[in-house]
Amino acid sequence: MALVTGASRGIGRCAALALARRGFDLVITARTVREGEGRSQPSSILSTSGPTTIAGSLESTSAEIEGLGRTCVPIPMDLMDRQSIHRVAGEALARMGRVDVLVNNAIYQGPGTMDRILDLPIELAERCLVGDYLHPLLLIQLLLPQMLQRGEGRLINMLSEAAFTTPPAPAGSGGWGVAYAAAKAAFHRVTDMCHVEFFEAGVWSFSIAPGLTVTESMRASGMDRVLIDAGHAPAPPEVAGEVAGWLGAEVDAGRYAGQVVSSRSLCRELGLVDGWPAPKNPTP
Repeated sequence: MALVTGASRGIGRCAALALARRGFDLVITARTVREGEGRSQPSSILSTSGPTTIAGSLESTSAEIEGLGRTCVPIPMDLMDRQSIHRVAGEALARMGRVDVLVNNAIYQGPGTMDRILDLPIELAERCLVGDYLHPLLLIQLLLPQMLQRGEGRLINMLSEAAFTTPPAPAGSGGWGVAYAAAKAAFHRVTDMCHVEFFEAGVWSFSIAPGLTVTESMRASGMDRVLIDAGHAPAPPEVAGEVAGWLGAEVDAGRYAGQVVSSRSLCRELGLVDGWPAPKNPTP
C-alpha cells in the first residue's frame, strides 16, 4: 500500500496513478476534496492577483485510481496543520493496515515561496520550513516504525533543483525564492539521514529532482511562462510521477537509494512516458 501526499493534481496525482498501475492500493491526501474547490495561491507578497480556480481534487484522482481496479482511500490533509498530519498517518494505518511506500510530494503553496530576501517576511520563511521540511519529516517519523517492524519500506521525497542550484536570476525574473530553496535543501538532508540510519534495516530512501514541471498551479499563476522565458526547459508532471512509481515498485530501484534522482534522466533512460521527450526534428 502506498500513501501519496498532494495527490489532487500535478506530480502527486501522476505518482498515485503510476503506483496504482503497478498494483498498489492507495491513500491519497490533499486539501481539495471536490472538483471545483481548488484554488491557486500567489507565490509572492508582491503579487496583485488573487486566488484562481484550478482543476484537480481528491475526488477525481480517487476515481481514476479505482478505474484502474485498485482501492483508494482519500483523506483531506492540510500540510500546515500538525494535527492533520497525525490524523492522516493514524487513519491510513487503521484503514489499510500498513504503508509500504510514502511519497512526500505536498508542499506549502503561498506567498513567500518566490519572494526575494528583502521582501520576505520571516513568518513566511517559517511557513515554508514547516510545510516543506518539518511536517513531511513528521509524516516519515509516524510511518517509519511499521516499515522497520516489517524490515521493508520506501520513502520517496520530492525535492527541487532549487535546493542545490544557484538560480540564474532573482526570484520573479527567472529564479526562485530563498525560503522555498532553503526548505527543500533541508528536506534533502532528511533523505540522506534516513538512508544512513535505515537502509540496512530494509527501508530505501530517495529524493527526486523533477526540474521545471508545468502543473495546474504553475499555469494559473503564470510562473511557468516566467521560468520558460528565462530558459528553463519544462516537463509534464507525468515524468516525475512515473519515476516515483518506478522507485516505489521496482527491485532495481535499490541502486538509487540515498541519491538525488533526476526524474528527467531516469524517465528518458527507462522510457517511462510514451512520447516524452518528443523526438527532435531531423536536421535537413
